[in-house]
Amino acid sequence: MTFATRRVLLGSLAAMPLLARSAPAQSPAGWPDRPIRLVIPFGAGTTTDALGRILASALAKAAGQPVVVENRVGAGGNVGAQAVAQARGDGYTLLLGTNGTHGINASLFADPGFDAVKDFTPIAPFVTTPSVLGIPASLKVASVAELVALAKARPLSFASAGNGTTGHLSQALLNLRAGLETQHVPYRNAGQAITDLLAGRVDAMFYHPLGLKPHLDAGTLKALAVTSARRVAILPDAPTMQEAGVQDFVVEGRWSLYGPAGMPADIVARLNQATNALLADPPSLANLRAQGVEPVGGSPNQLAVMTREEIAKWRPVITAANIKPD
Repeated sequence: MTFATRRVLLGSLAAMPLLARSAPAQSPAGWPDRPIRLVIPFGAGTTTDALGRILASALAKAAGQPVVVENRVGAGGNVGAQAVAQARGDGYTLLLGTNGTHGINASLFADPGFDAVKDFTPIAPFVTTPSVLGIPASLKVASVAELVALAKARPLSFASAGNGTTGHLSQALLNLRAGLETQHVPYRNAGQAITDLLAGRVDAMFYHPLGLKPHLDAGTLKALAVTSARRVAILPDAPTMQEAGVQDFVVEGRWSLYGPAGMPADIVARLNQATNALLADPPSLANLRAQGVEPVGGSPNQLAVMTREEIAKWRPVITAANIKPD
């Protein structure tokens, strides 16, 4: 057993006493004795869908039952999240939540249809990815500082994959931190946004590394910075936004495993252990990193804290920028 695996197992076991106090329900006899449903709140072919299918495979192996992926799309992930919030907390319905469903949407929507804290059982943090601040190669800017200076000299436009996405919120946070007024240009999908970025019809875009990497490698786009707290292996030469001079700037897409409120503690512990074991398995980890993400892992209690912090982080940014859903 590796040190990482021992640490994961100890973290899971340490969480169990508190979970037992907060979730007094008992496991259904013989759980699981039928397929488990994993709700993906975004469509097939998305990053969330790809990650969900990797996680579903690992959970099925650990549980000894099929884990069926169900894509429930709509309202920025709210439709799928609400379906899980309304399900029985018996361990047969799970959600691959994001920092949108369990952070941003609490402030973006007047009523997302659920309470991201009260209506769910946190099970395990899963993976995370930063965004990259990309610009067309034709834009004669070599750093974030130069981009900020340009934005103060003339109007600057930022593309995004839609209102309230992490790309949009990264732009809003840059405006807030650097005292800028840049133009937001939302698109219905990231592909069209990248096409216009390559053509120079928009000046910049925050988007996840995997989507921009082919164009960065081809030299048609330039990476000015990444939005994570540390540099990322996929783009080692790109500084963080904080290294580039924009303080208090960390934005990361996050995926985590949740269930309905009131799940039995022993089921939560088994699912948590299976998720962390996936993240400690070298071939599985390589598969995840091929999707452009990095492991997080940890206890249910750590996920509960992350969820509350994510909600608190984005509320002032959304309010200050007056961001509304599409």
